Amino acid sequence: MNVIFLSPHFPPQFWQFCRALRDEGATVLGIGDPHEYELPEQLRHTLSGYYRVHDMDRYDEVLRAVGFLTYRHGRIDRIDSLNEHWLELEARLRDDFNMPGQRPSDTAKNRSKSSMREIFRAAGVPSTEGERITSREQASALAKKFGFPLVIKPDVGVGAARTFRVSNEDELKAALDQPFDGFIMEKFEPYPLTSFDGITDRLGRIVYCTSHVYSHGIMDVVNHRLTMHYYSRRQIPPLLEEMGRKIVKAFNVRERFFHIELFDTGDSYRALEINVRPPGGFTTDMMNYGADIDIYSLWAKVLTGKNLESWHYDRKHHVAYVGRRHGVEYQHSHDEVLRRLGEKLIWFREMPHILAGAMGDYFYLLRDADEGTLKESMALIEATK
Repeated sequence: MNVIFLSPHFPPQFWQFCRALRDEGATVLGIGDPHEYELPEQLRHTLSGYYRVHDMDRYDEVLRAVGFLTYRHGRIDRIDSLNEHWLELEARLRDDFNMPGQRPSDTAKNRSKSSMREIFRAAGVPSTEGERITSREQASALAKKFGFPLVIKPDVGVGAARTFRVSNEDELKAALDQPFDGFIMEKFEPYPLTSFDGITDRLGRIVYCTSHVYSHGIMDVVNHRLTMHYYSRRQIPPLLEEMGRKIVKAFNVRERFFHIELFDTGDSYRALEINVRPPGGFTTDMMNYGADIDIYSLWAKVLTGKNLESWHYDRKHHVAYVGRRHGVEYQHSHDEVLRRLGEKLIWFREMPHILAGAMGDYFYLLRDADEGTLKESMALIEATK
């Protein structure tokens, strides 16, 4: 089985998907913009072939790269990146080379927030309110209907890029003075954010799932440079899992990760969006530590069609990500945090610069079987002077 992995060097832990594919017997080929000698050593030893392009955003270059690797290694069976930035590129390549997986018609549904909302409702899952902006008059009418504050963001976007809150008429006017084609306006939801995450097999059956609780939405973290934390649940609330499974089925997610974000209203949930890729940051590693599994290997087994009938896992630990930012005075120094957390701390490291705006400049991963003591550890790291 020949598998092409796009940009296999980023995020830095994603080389492990290539490692897992190789371990399952696949021939793993890479396409990226770094020179091969710039790739991490572990990744270079994992790949059976690599083609460097000058610009991954130039489709003709990537198309030629796939053609060359096909010529050298034979028919390509799968192409992926597990990276939201390349979802449409993957889909277009699959279409041109007639490969299984998400095609452009699929990404049109699961990348457009306005299209998502229609599918949520058809599946019987409550969702956020919003509409695509078509004119200043329509936007003003929506503002009157929803009331302030509002959220304006791209209908198709990555993370919280170009996403902002509008709190009054003056801010609305300023927002509408900018180009707004392709943007949507949503009613602001004052509720905490949660998620339903996992992997499906070729038939769309969920073979692994978990859930995360977030301290802040990414929009506020990016726009106000907040520190953030999030952590995994050991037990998924039944209603949340029921809604999440309905969404996975409605979007026909097959042989892929999924990351569904919902607002927790207290007595129910309201769907915000679905992403057909893993949750961001180092959440894949959090999945590993939460259940003592190898999520990279599980994905590779799914992609290579391995039998998972005997597969079993238990969510043994809550696992938390806690970010810190440069320039903030914390009550407890890094050395003190290490000393006081002890074995609860899994590891810590600098965040890649491109992710720091959303995730913090550096971070700690920690785990605990008890949610209460986990929260105490998170508070220790976050406490400021």
